[in-house]
Amino acid sequence: MNRLLHLGLGNFARAHVMDYTQDAGGWAVTGVSMRSATIRDGLKAQDFDYTLRIHGEGDKRIHVIDKVIVAPEEGQAVIDAIADPNVQVITMTVTEKGYHLDADGLLDLADPMIAREVRGDPLTTAIGFLANGLGKRATPVTVLSCDNRESNGDVLGRAIGDFIDAAGLRMTAEVRFPNSMVDRITPATTDRLRQETGDPMAVPTEAFREWVIEDFFVGARPIWPGVQYVEDVKPHEARKLRMLNGAHSYLAYAGLLRGHTYVHEAIADPGLRRNAQALMMEAAQTLDPDVQEQAEGYAAALLSRFEIPEIAHALRQIAMDGTQKLPYRVIATLRDRTRRNLPSPALTSALSAWVTFCRKEVAEGLALQDPMAEDIARDTNAPALLKLIGAEDISVE
Repeated sequence: MNRLLHLGLGNFARAHVMDYTQDAGGWAVTGVSMRSATIRDGLKAQDFDYTLRIHGEGDKRIHVIDKVIVAPEEGQAVIDAIADPNVQVITMTVTEKGYHLDADGLLDLADPMIAREVRGDPLTTAIGFLANGLGKRATPVTVLSCDNRESNGDVLGRAIGDFIDAAGLRMTAEVRFPNSMVDRITPATTDRLRQETGDPMAVPTEAFREWVIEDFFVGARPIWPGVQYVEDVKPHEARKLRMLNGAHSYLAYAGLLRGHTYVHEAIADPGLRRNAQALMMEAAQTLDPDVQEQAEGYAAALLSRFEIPEIAHALRQIAMDGTQKLPYRVIATLRDRTRRNLPSPALTSALSAWVTFCRKEVAEGLALQDPMAEDIARDTNAPALLKLIGAEDISVE
């Protein structure tokens, strides 16, 4: 049986990649938990099966995973799995900060975690594990990023190449890095869901799912049903990042400032709803003409998806790592509109909400969940905060 290796076995991976792979059939999955043994231990206690609660469709039992490796405990096993010729596809969901990039989108070789790994210290990052494992492969493999980054495959391939060069490694096998766009709203699991399903490892998600992948594989791949294979992912990627993710970020910061807890509460707030809708339309004007034709219907569908109370998508979950997310979700759109001399009040208000949110959190002594939390706390003036996200030329006050 062909094998898929997945790095970063959080809720999204289990709602999206594992669901599609089970539907494809004929593939087994080895998962890698990048930080702790919690997921491995929880899944192992129930033979690696778990419940996927799909809103409006009921519960689905997922059973494609047959092994989970915990990276901090079994680093060599992760490298061996990446090099394993039975592994035909490697997928990855490690969030934006898991790429350890600098302001130019290149691997940050000054990042302490990356610098230690380049020197030969024990590996802790997905980039380090992939570079070392791929360097030991003798057979072709496809590495597929499923994270919300523009040109995620190109970015991942470049980061791994930079690591290999810096560490003096060699990669002789053919490795391809397709770009992809993933879309399925997947919140954190609640105690209520665990009780309702009787499954401590249950994962909630929506019925909607979408996966668009650049047709750039080498070797075998799962026959994932419903996946769109395209020559260029960028138009689809921009639609999702700028409309869905951009609106999500706005609702997270503005919603928390207005005392809301969940997305469905924020989108029910008339003022926030109007501005989220306006942000989507501002974003739509920057899209490829073919995709732009779909924008109005897509925006209406997004509003309906945001309204579902059973999804219970926490605003604080979305608000995490703003310095990593906003450049792709908001700033890139703003820059496109500025080049076209278009006003962008809704997008600007999203940046303003982030600035105000950061100030409020720091003033209240709360620890921001962001890799640049210390820099944010050091100076909460708007110019300093905007500089952290490459938007020092944008005024929000």
